[in-house]
Amino acid sequence: MITFFIGILILVVGYIFYSRYTEKQFGIEEEQTPAKKNNDGVDYIPLSKNKNMLIHLLNIAGLGPILGAVQGILFGPVAFILIPLGCILMGGVHDYFSGMLSVRNNGAQITELIKKYLGTFSYKFFLIIVSVMLLLLASVFVYTSGDLMAERFFKQSDFSLSNPVVTTIYVVIAFYYIIAALFPIDKIIGRFYPLLGLLLLTGTGLVLIGFFFNGIYLENIDFTKINQHPDKIHILPFFFMTVSCGLLSGFHSTQATIVSRTLESEKHGRQVFYGMMCLESLIAMIWAAAAMHVYAICFVPDNLVGSVNVINSVADFFVFPALTFVVTIAVVVLPITSGDTALRGLRMILGDALNLNQKLIKNRLFIIIPITLFIMGIIFWAKSAAGSFSVVWRYFNFVNQLIAVPAFLVASVYLYKNKKNYFMTLIPGFFFIFITLFFILNSKIGFNINYNISKALSILVTLTALYLFYKCKLKKS
Repeated sequence: MITFFIGILILVVGYIFYSRYTEKQFGIEEEQTPAKKNNDGVDYIPLSKNKNMLIHLLNIAGLGPILGAVQGILFGPVAFILIPLGCILMGGVHDYFSGMLSVRNNGAQITELIKKYLGTFSYKFFLIIVSVMLLLLASVFVYTSGDLMAERFFKQSDFSLSNPVVTTIYVVIAFYYIIAALFPIDKIIGRFYPLLGLLLLTGTGLVLIGFFFNGIYLENIDFTKINQHPDKIHILPFFFMTVSCGLLSGFHSTQATIVSRTLESEKHGRQVFYGMMCLESLIAMIWAAAAMHVYAICFVPDNLVGSVNVINSVADFFVFPALTFVVTIAVVVLPITSGDTALRGLRMILGDALNLNQKLIKNRLFIIIPITLFIMGIIFWAKSAAGSFSVVWRYFNFVNQLIAVPAFLVASVYLYKNKKNYFMTLIPGFFFIFITLFFILNSKIGFNINYNISKALSILVTLTALYLFYKCKLKKS
């Protein structure tokens, strides 16, 4: 269990010191935030620091920190080190600069920041990529939260669209998504998210308490056998594509820019953006530890290992029977509260791109209605074709990590211009160019090229991109 505690220590110490260093490099100011300057009663509304913290936590904490954790721990206890290191050096930095650069640029969405700092071509490319990612995420989270509710609360085993119970649940969740994305942020999200955030923390806390009451078996890292994945899957690049939330997630850049429009002071950014990323990482660590114990001690069928069903096994083992429903509700809340803000974020991004004033409800409806139809089409396809959901999920993971890259590069240009330490964002940005390229070249859902050839090509392209970025963007900025 020593490795687990070392990981927790990395997370705590890293937050205390590196978050302050990150804040110093950004350089906070006392000027009015967009929430106060542009208060429109819809998206730009000042909210308290504590409320923003819980809103941002629920925005970013979809099923990723749990599902990614129960899959990532299959690589072995090395996950307890890589998750917190990745969070401190990459994830927290990514979220902080995404949110704070948006604050500094009048609440601009990540696509608008890309246009300003990286140019029109990058903007057009990533506008498409980000839009596709948010559509996939909203669809996946309707799907997963609906099936979890149908199984746990309604005892359903048939999850096809021919089951009226399942269909009704999907429709209700989708309707909630539309309402949450349509209404002013303080009416639904600002009012209920703090309570749901506390519910999430309570559910994870019950699992943690179960470690002490029921005991837990955790392996320590073995440096002679770092990778323990049963299917011999390589850590590079697959671990970094599997454990997205909790380590680094490009999706967070679309969520931080939502909260940038409700931040009362730039001083709150460190706790809201960096701090909640660290808290999400802690949640991932706890669930990874619980999953390691369940895999080692309990009988988990091979077809369920690494799947969302492990959540039920964890709840049943570690939590008192009378309280397992709290964990289940908390887990169901995660995809719902990330899916609705994914839809909200997409509305805001497209609203900016189309220059549609989002204060007018007709403009919000003009964007939300076709988006909803697209989501319904994706769900219908995923439910109708065998294995389609796993394909959607894997492509979502790829796109999700890919869009972390421009957020890092945007921050690098900003830091370079202001003569600050741009290496703190440049290095993780190009590391993930390498990771995502390596993945799509080697993966079966990509080009399925030989592992070593994929690695060599990825290194070559990454180094070339680094040279071009430095010459064409940094030197000319």
